[in-house]
This record gives sequence, structure tokens and C-alpha cells, in this order.
Amino acid sequence: MTLAHDIRPTTLKEFIGQEHLVGKGKVIERMIKSGNLSSMIFWGPPGCGKTTLAQLLAKQFDAHFYQLSGVTSGKEDLLKIVRMAQEHTLFQKKTILFIDEIHRWNKAQQDALLPYVENGTVTLIGATTENPSFEIISPLLSRSRIFVFYPLQEKDLKKITVHALADAKRGLGTYGKILDTKTFQALYAHSSGDARVLLNALEIACMNYSEKKITAQMITEIFQNREHTLYDKKGEMHYNLISAFIKSMRASELEAALYYMVRILEGGEKPEFIARRMLIFASEDIGLADRAASIVANQAFSAVSVIGMPEAQLILAHAVLYLTRAKKSRDVANALSQAQSLVKQYPNEPVPLYLRNAPTKLMKDLGYGKDYVWSEDFVGVNKNLTFLPESIKNKK
Repeated sequence: MTLAHDIRPTTLKEFIGQEHLVGKGKVIERMIKSGNLSSMIFWGPPGCGKTTLAQLLAKQFDAHFYQLSGVTSGKEDLLKIVRMAQEHTLFQKKTILFIDEIHRWNKAQQDALLPYVENGTVTLIGATTENPSFEIISPLLSRSRIFVFYPLQEKDLKKITVHALADAKRGLGTYGKILDTKTFQALYAHSSGDARVLLNALEIACMNYSEKKITAQMITEIFQNREHTLYDKKGEMHYNLISAFIKSMRASELEAALYYMVRILEGGEKPEFIARRMLIFASEDIGLADRAASIVANQAFSAVSVIGMPEAQLILAHAVLYLTRAKKSRDVANALSQAQSLVKQYPNEPVPLYLRNAPTKLMKDLGYGKDYVWSEDFVGVNKNLTFLPESIKNKK
């Protein structure tokens, strides 16, 4: 077993973090006091306490606890637990089914679970790092309470660190290690609010280094100079970061735009993805205010398509600097939106005869192309005719 497992809280009083849920007078405490345990979805990043809290709730409610992985389990595993849960109900015992990474279950698997949640055979606690609105079927969502978990704060991780180094029975107390503020800051920065990552690093530092004092350099070596970047190309973090990137460029917030660009790249995203987003941005948010913006964005896309990382970062940063500083205009996006709205209102208006092509004599006889002039002296229509269909000729 790992340190993260061994030192896991055994009571709710030992649970650290998520005060908005487990604090005095908060929703979890109220649920415990009332004795009413409902199905729940725990939504939050890794290492923030979702599994631990589920286990503690099972202990608090004296319920049988079964755990499945959304990655490796399926319908047959579910039905085995359902059969045991049905036996438990004969003795008035609750059954909590904890499904880690429930978003990995497909619709058919979630549909199979639904009736047993609905009739109370099992109380579901699902844990997910992805937005439940996109990943969990609506009937299951409507029968569950959604609880949002946040990355552990610095003060929370400091408590966990102190406890782990001091606890001689379940922690690392027998090693007699110490660390200073600078080292903890390095540990905190690398762990990104994930207690499991922090504890794993502490365990390595204690077991693999003979020095009594854990240093910031040791922590850097343990993480191999790589940040623990939270990014999933298909997950919510992906959309959150790209949204922040675009909004920062739109507001001409240069530091923020570069920060989010680097985070996206460090997360493993391809530079072409960022370049494509900037191509769209150049027309949507800058448009006619700076016609060079589209050229810069297009050249950046072409360049990163043939130049790999890490040099492509320079090209992307160049384009970000230009687009973020450029004057902004919504004229292009607004004009397109209004034209789309007009087409929805008037989808099939006849094209004026004088704008139609006339490749045959019959069409010419019917007036196709009449009154349209294309000469060295004039291009357009005669008699103040409109280019729009007659019914919408005055639309702007």
C-alpha cells in the first residue's frame, strides 16, 4: 500500500478540505444529522478527497460499501453488487455503490444502473473529473445530488504534509524528516492541489534520500522538472483553458493570454490547435479593425504546421502578442450573425431577375440579366434597383 492509502482519514473529523461540503452546518453534515443518505455525484479534480469522503459516509451510515472502477468494470460487476445489495435490504442495511470515474461508463451501462438507484437498492456515489452535465445521463443526474469538489488549498496541503511527516504509525514519522517553507512551496506548486501527488512525492523523498532535511531540489528531482499539469484534451479543463485564452486576448490582457497559451501547450496540446483558434479570433474579434491580423494568424498556422515543438512556441507567442495588442472590432461577426438571422426569416425569397444568369434565349426573353450592366464605365443595376430580394430590399 502507498502512503496516500495508509494515511487516509478514518473519521470525518480527520477529513481535510472541502469545508463548503463537510464544514459545520454544511450540506454533508446536515445529511448525516438528518440520517437521509441520497445518491450523489462528486465532481472534482484528482486527489481532492472524493473517494475518501465516500468511504467515510459509508462508515457514518453503517452501510455496506462497494467500489467499482468506471474504466475496468461493467454491467456484470454491477449486477453482482446489486444481488448482494438486495440481500442486505432484508436486514435493513444500506448499500453504497461507489463508482470511480463514472464518466467512463457508456450510456448502456448507466442505463443498467438507473433502476437500482431509482428503487433504492443501492445508494450511488459517483466520482468524476468531468462535467456531469456532459458525461452522466439525465435520468441518473435527476436522481442524484451534484457536489463540486475543488483542488485542495495551500493550508489544506500543509496540514496533510505536517501530519504525514509526524505520524509514526500510518505516516512517515519514523524517518524523522523535516522540510522548510521553501521546500513546501515547491511541493505545493508541483502537486496542483492533488493530495495523492503530494504524498507520493513525500514518500519518495523519505525513502530514497538519506538526508534528514527534505530540500526543494529533491522535490524538483522527484518531479523530474515537469509540472503536474492538469489538462485533458477532451475534458472540461481543455474547454476552460481555451475559453480563458480567447477571452484574455479579446480583452487585450497580454499576460493572461500568454499564461493560458503556455498552460495549454504544457498540457500536451498540439500547437496547430492554438493556431486554429487564433485564425478564428482574427476574423471574429479583430476583423476589419486590423486587416493584418488575419495575415499574422494565417502565417502562424502555416509555420507551426511545419515547425515542431519547442520552436513553434515562439511563433505562437508572436501571434498572441500581435492579436492581443490589436484593435478589436465585432463588425465581421455581427454582420454575419445579422445575415444569418435574415436568411432564417426569409429563407426562400426569389432572386431578382436582373441578377440571374441568362445562358439561354428563353431566359433572356423572360428578363433574366436585364438591367444589369458590366462595362468599363459602370458595374451594377439600372433604375436604382436593389441587389436584395424585393421583400427585404431595405434591410441593413
